[in-house]
Amino acid sequence: MRYLHTMVRIADIDAALDFYCTKFGLIEVNRKDSEAGRYTLIFLAAPGDEATGRERAAPLLELTYNWDPETYSGGRNFGHLAYEVDDIYETCDRLMKAGVTINRPPRDGRMAFIRSPDNISIELLQKGDSLPAQEPWASMGNTGEW
Repeated sequence: MRYLHTMVRIADIDAALDFYCTKFGLIEVNRKDSEAGRYTLIFLAAPGDEATGRERAAPLLELTYNWDPETYSGGRNFGHLAYEVDDIYETCDRLMKAGVTINRPPRDGRMAFIRSPDNISIELLQKGDSLPAQEPWASMGNTGEW
């Protein structure tokens, strides 16, 4: 398992980058716009941690800008922790057997979400390519929020 990033939602890209980059000193290392998802992801690294690609030197900060305005309350601006796992199906099975609810099952063989006892959302991402879809995950619905 490898810790990947922490995600926070932002309301204004320019204001966020002014704070995180100009004032705080982080460096933008990657940006992705999703027309279909209507969001922009901006990944920031601390100075010295700006290696790119899957072989990152350290975890990153992911800024998520949703194109459709939303007011975040109750901590919704904090998104999730993310960990890369060797086998998402084995990891989710082990967690489920330990009593952890899989809030968003890995239907796509790539991504799942769970929550900590303190309700912190944790994203699990398959290392490398997505695994082929398989049951019971492929037909399992979401549970609660993730």
